[in-house]
Amino acid sequence: MDFWQYEFMRRALVAAVLVGLAAPAVGIFLVQRRLALIGDGLGHVALTGVALGLVLDRAPVGVALLTATAGAVLLELIRVRGQTSGDIALAVLFYGGIAAGVVLVSRAPSGVRNLDAYLFGSITTTSWSDVAVFAVLTAVVLLVTTVLGRALFSVSNDEEFAHATGLPVVPLNLLLAVLTAFTVVVAMRVIGVLLVSALMVVPVATAQLFSRSFRGTVLAGMALGVAVAVAGVVVSFYADTPSGGTIVVLAIAVFLFALAATGARRAVTARSGA
Repeated sequence: MDFWQYEFMRRALVAAVLVGLAAPAVGIFLVQRRLALIGDGLGHVALTGVALGLVLDRAPVGVALLTATAGAVLLELIRVRGQTSGDIALAVLFYGGIAAGVVLVSRAPSGVRNLDAYLFGSITTTSWSDVAVFAVLTAVVLLVTTVLGRALFSVSNDEEFAHATGLPVVPLNLLLAVLTAFTVVVAMRVIGVLLVSALMVVPVATAQLFSRSFRGTVLAGMALGVAVAVAGVVVSFYADTPSGGTIVVLAIAVFLFALAATGARRAVTARSGA
């Protein structure tokens, strides 16, 4: 427990718990809609917000939140109106977001031009004010996904059926897009905007291997998300590695182990049945 004596580690661990809860809670709906990579696109847009905040000498997290939210709403409106395909709109977010971020940060003061902490995560850069913002955003994400979970699941599973039953499909999709933007910003300092989608998707994919219900998958995914996020932060402290990459490597390792275990169990069951 040597790491607990350092204040930056205490901040990082609290942030890791928040990320571990929020990312799978939103990711389950993105996986259901086959939009697993939307987090990457919004992460790149958030990077533009970070760069703009540095140029304007404003709080990068706050500016990133506004930028990512605007990008999420724009992406969903483009998808709904069918002005272009979802893949093309997502590609524009990918490349336009990171390109704009690189260009903007070049105009920032020379001492704050490093975006590595936002790209790949850094456990030393999370402040208590950041943690407070992350806590509020996580609370909003968890509250909305709990109260409107059934409706969001219906829309994510079958939009036409949801519309036929009277659900407000477009507002719910816009809400999910905004929640995704919130989650990207929550994860930005711990995981990094380039890897945030992994924590939205991988714990959920792992949970789906052994959970038989939607609720069970959500709860198991959140438990796995917290476990790998906290473990990744601790391992990165001792191994002196980027926290984001370490968390994702652990999440993928758990997924591969669960996949192998599930395959072995099915093989045993098939043999015993034969």
